[in-house]
Order: sequence, then structure tokens, then C-alpha cells
Amino acid sequence: MIRVLFICHGNICRSPMAEFVFKDMVKQKGLEKEFDIASAATSTEEIGNSVHSGTRNKLNEYGISVAGKTAVQLKRQDYKNYDYLIAMDQRNITNMHRILGQDGEKKIYRLLDFTTHPRDIADPWYTGDFDLTYKEVYEGCEQLLAFLLASKKQKQDEVGGIKGE
Repeated sequence: MIRVLFICHGNICRSPMAEFVFKDMVKQKGLEKEFDIASAATSTEEIGNSVHSGTRNKLNEYGISVAGKTAVQLKRQDYKNYDYLIAMDQRNITNMHRILGQDGEKKIYRLLDFTTHPRDIADPWYTGDFDLTYKEVYEGCEQLLAFLLASKKQKQDEVGGIKGE
């Protein structure tokens, strides 16, 4: 099982958008049983609050529900519990290190690091541009999934090669 945790500042805009877009992509490929996908916040400001209406409305346009999702905070043990901890921007990574410690296992990335144009995803809480956020989150999720599936295939090929020798 591949365990992915998406992280942003408050866990009400970008990271839940990524969580549910990624879940939808995985479901469309029939791979739900191969992934554990969630999201969390680096701050405590929004803990227990529902997903921001801008994110909820944008995802509803694509038939993606966020029903029942409330903001939770990133915890130190999440580093052990997840294979990939995916931040939305560099500030998230700085705050993740404060909570998690160092990234000795190289599990921490920005979502758009998997694309041909690595960059931060601007926070729509401030920009109000949920269309751009969705576009960038979708692009990042698409490339992250391609990366994870290619990595999984490579590992399977290596194991198969060893067994076949």
C-alpha cells in the first residue's frame, strides 16, 4: 500500500483539494485498495473546521465530494505512518520540519515538484483563485500518480528480476 499525506497551512483549501482529487484519480484507475490518502494542516487555526466553501464548490463542479472532511493537524508520527508527505508550498515544508523533524527518509516534497515546472501552489485563502488552485493541484496529482505508479512498476520489475535469476 502506498500512503500519501497532503499538507497545507490550514487543511481547508489546498490539501483537502489535493486529497480528494487524488482519491478520485486513484478510484478512476481502480486502485483504491493500493493507496491510503489523507490530508493535514501545519497550523492549529482551522482544526475541526469543514473544507472551505471555495474548495468544496470547485470540487463539486467535477462531481467530487468532500463530505465529512474536517481539518486535522499534522502529527510527528505521521512521518512514520506515510510514505509521501506532500506540501503545497515551501513554507509548509518549513513548518513540517518543525513538527516532524528532519527528512532522513526523503519523504517530503512539494506537489508541483513532480511536474516539469516545480513551484509553490498559491493559497486561495489569500488569492481567492480556486480555479488556478484546482488546475495546479490537478496537474500535480496527475504527475504524482504517474511517478508513484512508475516507481511501483520499477520495484516490481526489480523483484521479478531477482526471483527470475
